[in-house]
Amino acid sequence: MARKKKLVDLGPTPLKVTCTSSDCENDLHCFRATKQMKAVNQVGACRECGARLVDWPRVYEKDLTDASYTFTALKFEMIRHHFWHIEIDQKAVNYARRKGVSGLYDAVRSRLRKSVGRANDPFDGRQTPMAGSGNPIHYAQHATASCCRKCIEYWHGIPQNRSLTDDEIEYLTELAMSYLLERLPDLSSGGENVPPIRMSK
Repeated sequence: MARKKKLVDLGPTPLKVTCTSSDCENDLHCFRATKQMKAVNQVGACRECGARLVDWPRVYEKDLTDASYTFTALKFEMIRHHFWHIEIDQKAVNYARRKGVSGLYDAVRSRLRKSVGRANDPFDGRQTPMAGSGNPIHYAQHATASCCRKCIEYWHGIPQNRSLTDDEIEYLTELAMSYLLERLPDLSSGGENVPPIRMSK
């Protein structure tokens, strides 16, 4: 007699969100301009519905005292909204706890310089893993549009064809750290000892 396979309910399939995803009916858009949009001067509008929700000159000021507006604007875009609300995986949380706030500052700054600091990276668009990577900085980069030079260009007004300046690295570091401190508010200043997650047998 054949044995019946036991079905395991894994819950709903996770929503796959990409940089060009949108859900305009729920006010979640995509502001990355297509070639056609650039040709007819429609840069800054949602590529699906045409909504203009972001005061781009204000965001391009890169004024940290006005970062709350920048974060509000970022959350109008579906991919950014997703990363502001997705659960951060436990390995990434533990990484942040080990580093602490001061260690995270150094790690974020170093990560930005290495992953998006140079001009015209042939690997651009693929250098920052999506969720589940075990690194909280990746979440912060996607949430604050510092994940690749394409996103940095249209969100922060910094051209792709030159290296980021020290001031620009610092600005993006502060945005990423604001995200991390909001999402992980209980981090210690200097880090703590956190045992590694062991795989169950």
